[in-house]
Amino acid sequence: MQIEAIKGVIFDLDGTLVSSELDFSLIKAQIGCPCEQDLLDYIAQLPSAYMREEAMNIVHQHELLDAQHAKMLPGVSEAVNALKAKNIPMAIVTRNFDKAAAIKLQNNPLPIEIVLTRSDAPAKPDPSALNNIATLWNMSPSNLLYVGDFLYDIQAAHNANMRACLYAPDVTPSYASQADYVLHDFTQLVTLIDNYAQKVVLC
Repeated sequence: MQIEAIKGVIFDLDGTLVSSELDFSLIKAQIGCPCEQDLLDYIAQLPSAYMREEAMNIVHQHELLDAQHAKMLPGVSEAVNALKAKNIPMAIVTRNFDKAAAIKLQNNPLPIEIVLTRSDAPAKPDPSALNNIATLWNMSPSNLLYVGDFLYDIQAAHNANMRACLYAPDVTPSYASQADYVLHDFTQLVTLIDNYAQKVVLC
């Protein structure tokens, strides 16, 4: 059995690179979305363009407010700069809309130029944004790692035929077993990449 080398890393944004205090229960209550339903899916199925626009405006207001308070998470800057020094290409794929993501990264600068939001491609767990980056880098998805903190991140990675790395600094969720790797400390990421710098052959 062979495990392909990791040649590129794609990150989620909220809860992975920067903090987020979005209250999804409150947002769902304000737009009438059932607790168990995905927020973006609910908005997409609203019966009129006006209703969809009004609901999305509420989401945008919450996202923009959250963006103003986002802080870089511990170990992120060191890990990202270490990967940059190793010439590992990096990108960000987030369910944020473009303006909120831009504010978060302006206030918490990282040496990552490629940022795809739900304004650019369908939201995760749809793999389109991840596939777009693989194409841009001219790399096989099997050589790419997607790092995120939620189930949708794992699903998006696997839908794109990439490996999924779950970042779980506090509580390890029940779906952690679906990830290929689990990080409890961001500094572990560099070690993980080093371990798979070359193709690994398992006997």
